[in-house]
Amino acid sequence: MSSQIVIGVEQLESIIRRVVREELAQILVKEPDTFYIAPDSPLYKDMQEILHRREQGTGKLHTHAEVWGE
Repeated sequence: MSSQIVIGVEQLESIIRRVVREELAQILVKEPDTFYIAPDSPLYKDMQEILHRREQGTGKLHTHAEVWGE
């Protein structure tokens, strides 16, 4: 006998996001040099700008709940 569970798309997306976050967190603890962003890339420059704004107190980072509505 098999059981079925029915969930909505929003619930499934929430579960997937949670699992991905947990997996990424574990990877970063085990292998901190997993990700490398080239210093000349636009993403690197954006990350530097975010850090600069944070240090100056001019940038606002949104909470998880604000971004994902969870």
